[in-house]
Amino acid sequence: MSDGGRIVALTTSLIRHPLAGLGPYSASKAAVECLIRSLAKALAPRSILVNALAPGPVDTKLFRSGKTEEAKAKSAAMSPMNRIGQAHEIADVLAFPLSPQATWVDGQVIQANGGLV
Repeated sequence: MSDGGRIVALTTSLIRHPLAGLGPYSASKAAVECLIRSLAKALAPRSILVNALAPGPVDTKLFRSGKTEEAKAKSAAMSPMNRIGQAHEIADVLAFPLSPQATWVDGQVIQANGGLV
């Protein structure tokens, strides 16, 4: 990667809001968060910023797959906004750490979860 580059890894809000049955998935994403913090320190001398984005439930094909309406409503109710996020909302948040305005943001996990955590 060229000096001054940006890395944004995807993680999950489930690290801070654990749910039964999702321990292995959440643990793998916790490892991603540890990795981004380590990489941020290692790559800082080259002005490479390393951050992560931790979305909550997002209305995607994968999210809807195999879920009943009741399960989707339960996910929506976890947020004080009582809804599931939209893909464009996550994309808008993702744009920030990649932008010129984020030069002082490094080694961070940005939560985009509608107030879930």
